[in-house]
Amino acid sequence: MNRFDNKLEKLDIDIVSLGSQIEKALISTVSALMNQDKILSQTVIDNDKEINASSYNIEREALKILLKEHPVASDLRSISTVLKVVGDMERIGDQARDICGIVIHLSSLGKYKKDITDIHQMGELSKFMVNKSVEALIKSDMNICEEVIKLDERMDKLFHKVKNDMIELIKIDSEYADQAIYLLMVSKYFEKIGDHAESIVNWIKFHITGEHKSTKLL
Repeated sequence: MNRFDNKLEKLDIDIVSLGSQIEKALISTVSALMNQDKILSQTVIDNDKEINASSYNIEREALKILLKEHPVASDLRSISTVLKVVGDMERIGDQARDICGIVIHLSSLGKYKKDITDIHQMGELSKFMVNKSVEALIKSDMNICEEVIKLDERMDKLFHKVKNDMIELIKIDSEYADQAIYLLMVSKYFEKIGDHAESIVNWIKFHITGEHKSTKLL
């Protein structure tokens, strides 16, 4: 294996490691939400600095390869995929951090006034989608990519149900408006995480096929 191939392999290893970091952040985020755990929430917020640093290092190394190595089309596709995927992963980390910030605030408002089973389902689904997107990345597996894309439809349906439930809660008793709004924000963040997982697998499909959403790029 030559020096250039070693650099590409290092990129692959680093992006999978970043995937592991965001998976751990999401596991902690869902647990913190369900248990109104301020300490765990703060840990996720603090650890986001490490996710940001990992993302920056991967982007820097990928850009250095582009500038110094002048990769051919197939390798350029690999590096482009890494740059796109790392952006989605970094934003997933940000959204986990933001959810935990809301959890800390919600803990000051007392126990949840409404059953949050649907939001919990969204959290679990976001964990699963991110896990499968990382698996698809490792295996370059089109079938797993399609599975994640289909799961995003379920995520969207759950979000709309939560949105309607929270609007109804506010109508019934405005005393709970603040909590309902913050819980709606949490559900929106989970929906966005699902969108980023879908984006990741679309870029993996591009890496495999050279096509992205019916548009041939490289």
